[in-house]
Amino acid sequence: MIRIKARAPTARGAVLPMVWGGVAVGYKFGCPLAQQAGLGARIVTSAVFFAVGTGLIFHVRRALLRELRQARRVARAAQSVVLRPLPPRLDGLHVAAAQLSADRGACVGGDLYEAIATEHGVRVVMGDVRGHGLSALGTVAAVLGSFREAAHDEPELGRVLRRLDRALARHLSERARTEHPVAEEFVTVLLLEIGPDGELHAFNCGHPWPYRISGTRVEPLSRVDPLPPLGPFPLPTELEAHACGRLFPGDSLVLFTDGAEEARDAKGRFFSLPTALREAVGDQPVSPQSLLRALFSALLHHTAGSPTDDVALLVLRNERARGKLLTPAKPPLFEGEPEAWPGPQSTGRTR
Repeated sequence: MIRIKARAPTARGAVLPMVWGGVAVGYKFGCPLAQQAGLGARIVTSAVFFAVGTGLIFHVRRALLRELRQARRVARAAQSVVLRPLPPRLDGLHVAAAQLSADRGACVGGDLYEAIATEHGVRVVMGDVRGHGLSALGTVAAVLGSFREAAHDEPELGRVLRRLDRALARHLSERARTEHPVAEEFVTVLLLEIGPDGELHAFNCGHPWPYRISGTRVEPLSRVDPLPPLGPFPLPTELEAHACGRLFPGDSLVLFTDGAEEARDAKGRFFSLPTALREAVGDQPVSPQSLLRALFSALLHHTAGSPTDDVALLVLRNERARGKLLTPAKPPLFEGEPEAWPGPQSTGRTR
């Protein structure tokens, strides 16, 4: 459980209210003008008490803002520990991930993602917890913690999924004992395994299928109906990973949470993620970071800068044989000139 404890008020913080209160009491009982009943005396008295009240309000506001900033710093620290930044390169795959918060003041949410290189291949999880805030962050921590261990320990992808399901069940059971139970708590999960040869296997529990980008072609990775989300229903007795073909060198996968496809404009029209992907790709390969920037720019333009739900995006590009399939990089203009730096990976909350 994550707790944020407010700091106890210090003696220094209590000095200013005491001073303002002393001024008001001293004026009321020690100033002859305050004892007079004339109009002028009443105006002066009202002005004095108005000034005292205004000073107290500004002091309380400043203290509350200070506590809010502290709470946000703690929440950001907790979020960065739980949802740690992904490496830009992972076993020959280029990786980029980012989040877009629907609330400008939000620091934590229910989106989760992770990618880990294991002896069984690169294993990736993306999910969305029902709800927001610290309670959702606790569920994110339970699912990701289980995935980070099971991804290395379990040779079969189905057993990884069962570990996630058991970890979620334990977490919800503990929450029910310590807090009031939450109705219909669930987590959508997409579990992927990318083999050394690019073979793709997946389990989908109520999550949107990712898009595969091959050249300029954009298509869903699969159209198979997903399993129910984790939480409300037990997993099937027999679990067999769904074969999704291969991720060839130069191809990309775009994983996302449902906030990307459910974003609407002022007229109620949904955001077309496939169209935005095709426009971002154009007629030449783009880096995962450039693809993320283009997608978020298009989404913000579609929603006029006010999305109604959080969005998480994760892009994986297979560059294990990049030199054979992609156009070679432009040579430097001058001898010894460094190659163009692709820019830092965007893994924080985008605003």
